[in-house]
Amino acid sequence: MKDSILRDKSKAFAKEIVFLCRRMKEARVEGTLISQLLRSGTSVGANVHEAQYAQGTKDFISKFEIALKECNESEYWLELIFETGGMAEAEYRKFRSDCISIRRMLVSSITTLKEKL
Repeated sequence: MKDSILRDKSKAFAKEIVFLCRRMKEARVEGTLISQLLRSGTSVGANVHEAQYAQGTKDFISKFEIALKECNESEYWLELIFETGGMAEAEYRKFRSDCISIRRMLVSSITTLKEKL
C-alpha cells in the first residue's frame, strides 16, 4: 500500500493519545478512563495499518469497520474525561476534531469498498 493519508492521520492520532494519557496520568485522572482511551485510541491506527495486509476486500473492510468503532469509542472516552474535568476544553475540541476527521475518512472508504463488492 502506498502512502495513505488515513494511515498517517490515524497513527498521528494514536501517538497524540499516548502523550495525552501520559499527561493525564501525571494529573491523576482516573486510571480506568486513561486505560480505556489508550486502548481505543491506539487501536484505530493499528487496525488501519493492519488492513494493508488484509486477506481480501472483505477482510480490509472488516479492519476499517473495527477502526471506525474504536474511533467512536475514543470520542466517547474523550468526552467523558472532558466532562469530568480531566482535560481542558481546547484540548478536547482538538481531539474531537481529529476523531471526526478520521471517522469521515473511514466511512468514505468503507462505503466505496462496499460499493465495489
